[in-house]
Amino acid sequence: MALADLALPEKAAFFPRFFKAGKGEYAEGDQFIGVTVPDQRKVAKEFRDKISVEELSEVLSSEIHEHRHCALLILVAKFEKSKGSGEKEAMVSFYLQHRKHINNWDLVDNSCYKILGRHCFDKEDHHILEDLATEDDLWSKRMAVVSTMHYVKRGEFDLMKKLVLKNLNHPHDLMHKANGWLLREMGGKNEAELLDFLKKHYRKMPRTTLRYAIEKLDESIRQDFLKGRI
Repeated sequence: MALADLALPEKAAFFPRFFKAGKGEYAEGDQFIGVTVPDQRKVAKEFRDKISVEELSEVLSSEIHEHRHCALLILVAKFEKSKGSGEKEAMVSFYLQHRKHINNWDLVDNSCYKILGRHCFDKEDHHILEDLATEDDLWSKRMAVVSTMHYVKRGEFDLMKKLVLKNLNHPHDLMHKANGWLLREMGGKNEAELLDFLKKHYRKMPRTTLRYAIEKLDESIRQDFLKGRI
């Protein structure tokens, strides 16, 4: 399959097995019902070495959500395989230059912490995420916060907490969910760290953020937070 096939405007020609009558959860049209994670990875692996980073521009700028998603999966696969710092930095630059096309929650969540998070963590280059977190649009802010998942997975929480607090009262629920999701993952690594953070800030949190953050705590502790008994 050539690059031209990858960027076909007809979604059914690209993932024919995943179409049926009726609208699905991630639908942009009436028939698309989603692609399973194993199939996404299979496509990314297939095209990783066939398409250059520059050629991905055509797919990433597509109006079709599934094509943009596939382009990011391929970029992640390339990033994970590459070994030279120069090559990785070129991919990070490409990613940031094309972020206007990364304007959907699953596009952000399936790519940014695997590219931006790894890069910023390895290079100790936090200002990229801090700058994104101060921009006006939702997706740049969410991209910055979700990228800190790479830090959380490695037991470093300071940058994540800083960016969560910076956008704690953002008006969009997608930020509330991202903030809560990250706090929950921090609790999975260090429950005492989460409890300390919540005791200081939970009264200022949107309900969605709080519910996500305490989701894996014991029921009695969850109820104490939900009912304001802490």
